[in-house]
Amino acid sequence: MASSERPAHTRWLSTWTTRRWLRVGAAASLAVLALLGVTGAWVLNRTETISRDLVDVRSPALTTAVRLESALLDQETGIRGYGITGSADFITPYQEGLAEQKSSIAQLGELLAGDRAGLDDLKAVQDAVATWQERIARPIAATPAGSPSPLAAERAAEGKKAFDDVRAALSAQQELLRAERLRARHDLMSTMALRNVVFGSAAVLVVVLTAFVFEGLRRGITRPLDRLGADARTIAEGDFDHPISPTGPADLRRLGGEIEFMRRRLVRELAFSEEARQRLDAQAADLQRSNAELEQFAYVASHDLQEPLRKVSSFTQLLQRRYGGQLDARADQYIDFAVDGANRMQVLISDLLDFSRVGRMHNTHESVDLDEVLERTLSALSVGIEEAGATITHDPLPTLVADPTQMGMLWQNLIGNAVKFRRPGEAPRIHVTSARDGDLWRFTVTDNGIGIAPEYADKVFVIFQRLHTKDAYSGSGIGLAMCKKIVEFHGGTIGVDTDHRDGTRIAFTLAPEPPANPGPSTMPEADRSGTEQAR
Repeated sequence: MASSERPAHTRWLSTWTTRRWLRVGAAASLAVLALLGVTGAWVLNRTETISRDLVDVRSPALTTAVRLESALLDQETGIRGYGITGSADFITPYQEGLAEQKSSIAQLGELLAGDRAGLDDLKAVQDAVATWQERIARPIAATPAGSPSPLAAERAAEGKKAFDDVRAALSAQQELLRAERLRARHDLMSTMALRNVVFGSAAVLVVVLTAFVFEGLRRGITRPLDRLGADARTIAEGDFDHPISPTGPADLRRLGGEIEFMRRRLVRELAFSEEARQRLDAQAADLQRSNAELEQFAYVASHDLQEPLRKVSSFTQLLQRRYGGQLDARADQYIDFAVDGANRMQVLISDLLDFSRVGRMHNTHESVDLDEVLERTLSALSVGIEEAGATITHDPLPTLVADPTQMGMLWQNLIGNAVKFRRPGEAPRIHVTSARDGDLWRFTVTDNGIGIAPEYADKVFVIFQRLHTKDAYSGSGIGLAMCKKIVEFHGGTIGVDTDHRDGTRIAFTLAPEPPANPGPSTMPEADRSGTEQAR
C-alpha cells in the first residue's frame, strides 16, 4: 500500500532555508568552475610550453644545424680549391666557414642543453669535423700559396671519406632535429585540440549550470516570492480575509506564516483603529476650532486695547509736556516711565495684531518675484541701512506662489535684524542665498553681526522672547516668531545655523506653492542645526 507520507530525503530537504540552498548551489558551482579552471590552466600552460619549445628550441636548432652544414661545405670547397690551385682566394671561404662553424656549434650547445640525444649528435658532428680538419683541412691550408698542394693529391681519397663521415653525422643530426620538431608540432596540435575541447565543454557546462541556477532560483525563490507578493497585494487592496499560502524554502514559509499572523492581527485591530481614527478626527476638529478661537481672541483683544491705550498714551504725553520740569525730578522720571511704557505697549499690541493677521488677513496667493520683494524691502529700510553703512548682496532669487505681503514682512524682519544686531564699530555685511533643495527652495541670510549662542537657537523663535534688554536693542521680540509663522504657513521650516560662527545665519525653506492646509511644522534636527539666532 502506498504511503501518504513524503520520503525521508524530501522531508529533510524541506527544512533547508534559502541561505542553505544558495550556499550548497554556490559551493557546487564554484567546485565545478574551479575544476574547469584548473584543467583549463593546465591545458594553456601545456600549450604555451610546447609552443615555446617549438619556437625557441626546435626550429632554431634545425636552422642552426643547416647553417653549420653550410659552413662546413664552404670549408670543404675552399680547401679543395686551395689544394688543387694553390690560390689564396680559396682560403677566405675556409676561414669564414671556420668562424661560422664555431658560432653555430656554440648556439647549438645552448639550444640543446638538457637534450641528451641532441648533444650526442652534436658531439658526433664535432668529432667527424675534427678528424677531417686534422687530417685534411689544416695540413693543406698550412702549405704555401702559389702552387698546388702535394697533400691534396696524396690524401684525396682519405679526405673524401673523412668529409663523407662529416656529411653522415650532419644528416643524422638534422634528421633527429626534424623528428623532434615534428613531434613537438604534433604535440602542440594535440594539446590545442584538447584545449578547444576543454574550453568548449566549459562553455557548455557554464551555460547548463547558469540555466540550472536560474531555474532553481525561479522555482525555489522567485515563484514563492511572487505568490507571496500577490497575496500581500490582495490584502493591501483591502481583502483582509484573503489567506497567505506559505511555499518555497523553510525561511520563505516562515515569512509567509509571519505575514499570515500579521494579517490576522490586522483584522483584529481594524475595528480598534477605526474607532481611534474617529476619536482623532474629533480631536483634530476641536484643536482646529480652538486655534481659530485663540487667533480671534488675540485679534479682538489687541484691537480692543488700541483705544484705551491710545488715551493713556495721549494723556501721559500731555502730562509730560504740560508739567515736565514743574515737579521734582522723581515725578519727571515717573512721567517718563509712563510715557515709555505706553509707547512700548502700543508697539507690542501693533506687533501682536500683525502676528495674528498672518495667514488670516494676509492670505492672497499669487506669483511673487522674491527679487522684486527684496528690492522693495531694501528701499523701505534704506535709511537704517545707510546709517549703519550696511552692504547687502544676494543671489538671484526665484519666483514662488506666495502671499506678497507676508514675503515683504519676512524680508523686512530678517534684513532689519541683521542690520540692527551688528557689531560695534564694524559695518554690517549681509548676504542672501537661494538654492533648490529637493521639492523646496532653501534660503539663507548671513551677516557678520553679534551672533547667537547655540543654546538660544530655539528660544529666539518664541514670541516676545528677547536675548537683550530694550536699552541695548529696541524691539518687541516678535520679529522672528512672525518669520517662523510666515515660513511654516508657506510649507517651510526656519532655524538658526549653529555651525556658523562669524556672525549669524538664518536658514529657511519655502515651497514653490503653499500647502493646501498650512500650519506649524516641527523642524527636523538637520534643519535646526542649519539655521541661526533671531533677535
